[in-house]
Amino acid sequence: MRKLLLVFTLITFTSSVFAQRGDNEWFASVGLNAINSIGSKSPINSPDEWAFKIPIAASIELVWPSGLAIEESITLNGFSENDVIDGAILTEDYTYLSFDTHVKYYFGQQLFPDFDQLDFYGLAGVGIFSIEDTNISGNLGGGILYWVNRRKTFGIKAQTVAKFALDHKFSGFDNNHFQIHLQAIFAL
Repeated sequence: MRKLLLVFTLITFTSSVFAQRGDNEWFASVGLNAINSIGSKSPINSPDEWAFKIPIAASIELVWPSGLAIEESITLNGFSENDVIDGAILTEDYTYLSFDTHVKYYFGQQLFPDFDQLDFYGLAGVGIFSIEDTNISGNLGGGILYWVNRRKTFGIKAQTVAKFALDHKFSGFDNNHFQIHLQAIFAL
């Protein structure tokens, strides 16, 4: 419970601190996600172990003109009976729920200054997630964002996040995992 309170306090503090600047852009995104919970193994070697039961993901993001951003996200997914997590066959259904706070940096305009509809970003942050129990993760990832229109009010983003659980050796199913997202993004 103390871990949950700590993460909630961190999310609340970062949201209120970063929301106080002017000339910023707000975006919301909604879409799909998939989870690969095979602990420290490579996700490329076991593509059959991806969870895609309730693949809902949503986020809200504040972006500054400098390219820095902060994102709050919620993800829902699940594992079905007979799915494999960390090499173990499940005997019942499990629901995956996560809340994440990420600091992002958009650097696509530095790579491709003439093509402003495409942007790349890296991200780092913390999260709290639950499969069987609850655990905190350190997150690291990146993504690509394609703006469908020139005004940058609607786009599509794809991102990958590696989540490193703090208590992974003793946490059962709630340990290291990968998550991918495909989402539509809208300017608010």
